[in-house]
Amino acid sequence: MRARAALSFQLQSTMRRRVYTDMKKLEAIIKPFKLEEVKEALAELGIEGMTVTEVKGFGRQKGHTEIYRGSEYTVDFLPKVKVEVVLADDLVEKAVSEVVRAAKTGKIGDGKVFVLPVEHAVRIRTEEIGEKAV
Repeated sequence: MRARAALSFQLQSTMRRRVYTDMKKLEAIIKPFKLEEVKEALAELGIEGMTVTEVKGFGRQKGHTEIYRGSEYTVDFLPKVKVEVVLADDLVEKAVSEVVRAAKTGKIGDGKVFVLPVEHAVRIRTEEIGEKAV
């Protein structure tokens, strides 16, 4: 109970002071068959953790038409994979470059990379805060 109160106090005081950490969240939407290459490229940079989600979407591809049991239908949303990684600011440029290099096929639909600021992070098991939590 005392640890929870200490963590709560730490979080509240950090948020009151508006202390921004030097962390970013990298989100990459890529083709599913490129996931292993992207994972290996990030591992070479020393990035240990990531979250991967199967998603569907479209951009300039606009989907395509298929024929199923004699009927033609449009597939608007194409299968993609979203990779999310939280990392220190000093790794962001290298990580973005590696993701682009590993995911690129040169064809339409290769995907996008987004970089967002991360204000706060807490590791649940140890209650570490900030970059230590990542």
